[in-house]
Amino acid sequence: MAGPVLSIELAEPVPPSALRELRALLTGLSSRCTEPRPGCYDLHLSADRLGTTAPAPPSGPTTLPLPLLADAPAGLIGFDPQRPCDDRPFDVHLMGPGVGDEDVFTAEHADQPELPAALGFRPTHAVNVSAACNDRVDHLAVALLTAAVMDVLGGVAHAELRPDQLPLVTGLPGLLALFDGDGAALGTADFLRAWAARPGFRLLK
Repeated sequence: MAGPVLSIELAEPVPPSALRELRALLTGLSSRCTEPRPGCYDLHLSADRLGTTAPAPPSGPTTLPLPLLADAPAGLIGFDPQRPCDDRPFDVHLMGPGVGDEDVFTAEHADQPELPAALGFRPTHAVNVSAACNDRVDHLAVALLTAAVMDVLGGVAHAELRPDQLPLVTGLPGLLALFDGDGAALGTADFLRAWAARPGFRLLK
C-alpha cells in the first residue's frame, strides 16, 4: 500500500461474532468488498461514506459533515473538498496466530518491547488499516475507518508520528500513551476522531 497506515492492537483473538459484525460494517460502507481470507478485506469505498467530503464549497471557511467524528468539532481543514467523490481503495486485515501474517505480526511487535506495558496487555493480534492512495482525504478516511473498526472490535489504535506531530496530539481525548523517542501514540477511537478533526491532520505513510 502506498498510502497511510494505522494499526489496532488487540488483547485477544477476534471471536466469530465480532468478525461477522466487522464484515457487515465494511460491506455496508463499501461499493466493493472482497475477502481473500477471513478477516482480510479489500475495499473500494467513497470517502464521503465516512463524512470526509462535501459539495463544492462557497468562498471562505468550509464546514464539512463528519458523521463518524461523534462529538468532535465539525470543521475540518486539510484536504481539497472539491476532489471528485470517487471510490478509493483501502485494505483492512487481521493478523496474528491462526488468522494469517503471523510472521509480520511477530516481527512488528518484536521491535517494540515497551508496547505491552503501555497498553496494559500483550497484543495477541492486530488489525492494519491502510489506503492505496496518499491524498489528504485518504489520511482522513483511514483514521475514520480505523475508528469505525475499533467500534466493532475494540482494541487500541497505534499511530506512528513525526517528532513535530507530538504536540498536535498531546492532550487529545482518548490519548493513552506517547512514545517520544519512537514517535508513536496509543489511543482510543475517540482519539482518532479528535485528531482527525484538527486542522492539517495527516498520518505517516
